[in-house]
Amino acid sequence: MQFIYALIGFALIVSSGCAQKQAYTFKQIGGPCEDCQMMFDGIPESIASSGSLVIPSEPGEPLIIRGTIFKKDGKTPAPDVILYVYQTDNKGLYSTGKNQTHAVRHGHIRGWVRSNSNGEYEIKTIRPASYPDSRNPQHIHPIIYEPGKGYYWIDEYVFDDDPLLTKSERSRGDNRGGSGLIKLKRNANGWEGTRNIVLGLNIPDY
Repeated sequence: MQFIYALIGFALIVSSGCAQKQAYTFKQIGGPCEDCQMMFDGIPESIASSGSLVIPSEPGEPLIIRGTIFKKDGKTPAPDVILYVYQTDNKGLYSTGKNQTHAVRHGHIRGWVRSNSNGEYEIKTIRPASYPDSRNPQHIHPIIYEPGKGYYWIDEYVFDDDPLLTKSERSRGDNRGGSGLIKLKRNANGWEGTRNIVLGLNIPDY
């Protein structure tokens, strides 16, 4: 199965139509990861430590998430780690963007950041909505890629003030990569929050 995912990932890179200088290790670790290989679908050649998933006209409440990615010791900053995220729009849908051809199942609000020399990253997006007619909390899906090692999912980003984030929901996390629970602050420009990530934390077979 891992070999099949590797072939799929390679095919996605080739079909993206973009010359890739980055040599990726298409190894999935940490157990099953539905559609995680889609993080390579349309991945850009150059990835900055700060990036926006949306254009200014995207409906929804602006949200900025910042953090530091640490090595497994939880202290040493980890540079050059790729963090891929995708989420619903302000209606709770993984809506397809105009002329979108890559990772359609992930919707149009998706993107990548690469930790800088201090392990820092910043994501600019909107606050995701819960799935329509559901009790599912607002969330953002994250996938980590470590150069030379492979890729794996970590706990979803969820928000402390979300009324759908019940006590039961709060206890569901596996603490993969550290807690995904974020306390947001609101300012004149929207919402802001922080999430740090620890590589390999609670990742099976890491």
